[in-house]
Amino acid sequence: MSPLLLYLSLLLSLITTIISFHHRRRHVISGPPTYPLIGCIISFYKNRRRLLDWYTALLSQSPTNTIVITRLGARRTIVTANPSNVEYILKTNFPNYPKGKPFTDILGDFLGYGIFNVDGDAWRAQRKLVSHEFTARSLKEFFITTLEEEVEKELQPLSKAFDAASTICARRGAAPLGVVWKVKRLLGVGSEKELKEAVGEVHKAVSEMIAIKKEVMGNNNGDDQDLLSRLIAAGYEEVEIRDIVISLIMAGRDTTSAAMTWLFWLLSCHRGMESAVVEEATRAATRMEGLEDMKLLKACLCESMRLYPPVVWDSKHAVVDDLLPDNTPVRAGDRVTYFPYGMGRMEGLWGEDWFEFRPERWFVDNEEKSCELKRVCPYKYPIFQAGPRVCLGKEMAFVQMTYVVASILRRFEIRPVSQKRPVYVPLLTAHMAGGLNVVVKRRCQNKTETS
Repeated sequence: MSPLLLYLSLLLSLITTIISFHHRRRHVISGPPTYPLIGCIISFYKNRRRLLDWYTALLSQSPTNTIVITRLGARRTIVTANPSNVEYILKTNFPNYPKGKPFTDILGDFLGYGIFNVDGDAWRAQRKLVSHEFTARSLKEFFITTLEEEVEKELQPLSKAFDAASTICARRGAAPLGVVWKVKRLLGVGSEKELKEAVGEVHKAVSEMIAIKKEVMGNNNGDDQDLLSRLIAAGYEEVEIRDIVISLIMAGRDTTSAAMTWLFWLLSCHRGMESAVVEEATRAATRMEGLEDMKLLKACLCESMRLYPPVVWDSKHAVVDDLLPDNTPVRAGDRVTYFPYGMGRMEGLWGEDWFEFRPERWFVDNEEKSCELKRVCPYKYPIFQAGPRVCLGKEMAFVQMTYVVASILRRFEIRPVSQKRPVYVPLLTAHMAGGLNVVVKRRCQNKTETS
């Protein structure tokens, strides 16, 4: 072979190898149009008001249901709706994916060093103490008694300061350029000034709660056994107790209210399913043992949270370089995000009818008459997270939501004022924009009368 032919042959082989490598890489790593230096900042900015749908569309187009986002002024971010990746992040290689400093910086002013904003030994110590309370039978009984009193009197009001702090912290995380909020915080202006004021009000309220509890404990010789008493007795400093309490309030307060709001709206759009739930709730007992019989209502809650999860996404930050199960490379410091909202909309996970509200999909034989709920993989449905950091209050949340929804539907019809589709807002806890404005009618012996 002549030198020229040999040269051309080697060149052709090299070109083929490069094209093949690029082809394989293109199928492994998907994402929006990306350019040198600026990354995908143009696409990100254009879609900043519809990030959920944009990410979902990109994920559904990706062969692995994983995308990589690189943009100016932000960390390289991997977003996945792949259950294998989710299991790897939350369980298999859990030590490599803590929340990380970038996450704790965003929420630090609000959550401080509470259980949901720390890693390592601090997280383990707090979780061990808190987990005892969530498994104690006495807590369950106290929880039901409290629910009965609240439902009979009035539903709990939400704190404006808490909402303001949650909203501003969420906007920090979604900001196209993170440096903007950091400069505003340094100067004490705009939303960062509002955040400081709101956090101050929250801190004041929680500190007063702690002071009252200490006084009660002193009068009772320290016999109280609730969580706040245990935190005080364990020797935690007041600031540490305050941060833990705020984290727990955030986790349990907004998530359940958001989930129930979306369920009331969905049931109002599916009158047949609503009637079936009312019939089930009427048959069931009003106390603890009756809650366990309301399988259809639990299926409705699961289906509602599949479509409208209380927490849109959750992020970790890689400690060292890694490779996800779908062959997506991870670099140390990367933000790795699993995306429950998008996962609930993946045809490969839920079928062609993923967009439909079908509670029957949660039963073993796909019919609510079977009375046996499926055990769905938590990495396919990570609404309550999974692995070592799985939500401690999962069962309590179902108890609370089941009791409240059943109690309300047995007595009232809930009908939205507007026929427009509500807007899903992805803050720290996702909620319905403007809340659900409704007309309430009292149920009375198969008839309804305006309340």
